[in-house]
Amino acid sequence: MTAKLARLVAAAVALAAISAAPAAAQVDFGIQFGPVGDGPGSSRTDRSFVKEWEGNPPPGFPTLSAANIEATKRAIERYARIVEAGGWPLVPEVQMRAGESNPAVPFLRQRLLASGDLEDASAESTAFDLALEKAVMRFQASNGLTPTGVVDRRTLPALNVPADARLAQLKKNLPRLAEFAGLGKQRYVVVNIPAAQVEAIEGNQVVARYTGVVGKPDRPTPLLRSTISDLNFNPVWRLPPTVINKDLIPRGQEMQAAGQSVLEKFHIDAYANGKKVDPATIDWNSNQPKSLTYSQQPGKDNPLGFLKINFASSESVYMHDTPSEGLFGRNFRAASSGCIRVNNIEHLAAWLLRDNGISEDAIASLKGSGKRLDVRLKKPVQLYFVYITAWATEDGVIQFRRDLYSKDGAGELATNY
Repeated sequence: MTAKLARLVAAAVALAAISAAPAAAQVDFGIQFGPVGDGPGSSRTDRSFVKEWEGNPPPGFPTLSAANIEATKRAIERYARIVEAGGWPLVPEVQMRAGESNPAVPFLRQRLLASGDLEDASAESTAFDLALEKAVMRFQASNGLTPTGVVDRRTLPALNVPADARLAQLKKNLPRLAEFAGLGKQRYVVVNIPAAQVEAIEGNQVVARYTGVVGKPDRPTPLLRSTISDLNFNPVWRLPPTVINKDLIPRGQEMQAAGQSVLEKFHIDAYANGKKVDPATIDWNSNQPKSLTYSQQPGKDNPLGFLKINFASSESVYMHDTPSEGLFGRNFRAASSGCIRVNNIEHLAAWLLRDNGISEDAIASLKGSGKRLDVRLKKPVQLYFVYITAWATEDGVIQFRRDLYSKDGAGELATNY
């Protein structure tokens, strides 16, 4: 076992023990038509651990479990008491870690005591001790952050979301959870957009949880209820209007001014009435590009990667692989044009195709060969894209995620950490 993996396992075991007691668009455009940043509040603290944890999240409890409804009602009652008692103090914007002594530590202790993440401790101590580090880890894990135990520039704004804003989120999300109370033990896939995670559910248990990349705030992933019907291996990518208008044409204009061709650079073909168009004849500053259709053949540059998962959608979104896997290791993963990129998609595909008799090894062979193959599921699987930012699970842990698309009205801090 590598040192990195050992550390990841140790953190997961520690968190399991910590959490045992109740605690308070159109398409995913993988070609980089511009710089890709780390997103708001990005932190490089302990980068290797963050990458491992974010890319391989623990299964946990189902987000849409019926048991979460009563648990969330209890969480609302609890947070109402916290608000009535005056909420919690603001934590000074000072980054802190275990082993340090800092005047801001007492504020951190009081904040975590108020939410129940820290048990009784000396609220006046300025020492960042082991008990406080574990409390920070507990808080981070239940707020969708990597449990490093370090109070970094992403953890600080999450700590400072006011208690009344968190209470409002819990109340806002209760009816969202209630919409799915009847799912029972059916087999389904759920994408929780604010968490940027995908769950494969069977028998009301999480078979696997996958890291996802969701739509940017200006190109949000839509809410939907649908059915996964078929999978395309090594698919052709047909660029949709949003990507053509917002990405391809502006980059085409930019590259044309520099004497270059965006189509040749990114191996994209243009068509007019089904006939291929010579890239040299396209004037990107005219209306001509809007009248053309565009596609990209399978290959290492294809933004769909080697697999596309299809389902009915009025907004033409889908789930897919990607050749750009770096985002899976980041905490802020709102970077697509609306579709969902899925980490370890081979595993999800094998689970979906279980009744088709297609194994994960067979899928790996398809990936290696580059062979085109379309497969329709013998037993379609239900799919839900949901927006759940605040809920409690049956073990009593209260979960919060950033209000990515400002649907909760919880304020800027709850949106941008």
